[in-house]
Amino acid sequence: MSDKKSIQKVPEGESRCFKTRQMKPTKEGFVGYETIWEPFHKEVKYKTPKQP
Repeated sequence: MSDKKSIQKVPEGESRCFKTRQMKPTKEGFVGYETIWEPFHKEVKYKTPKQP
């Protein structure tokens, strides 16, 4: 049982708010996933209101 299984490449996942992609395996064979979040709100530069 010392045979290592071949690691399958998983396609990049895409959702409304985030993306996931497979990372490279470590020395022990652990394969993790990287999650990239997209911002929920747009940031608008603040403008001071007009003086009366």
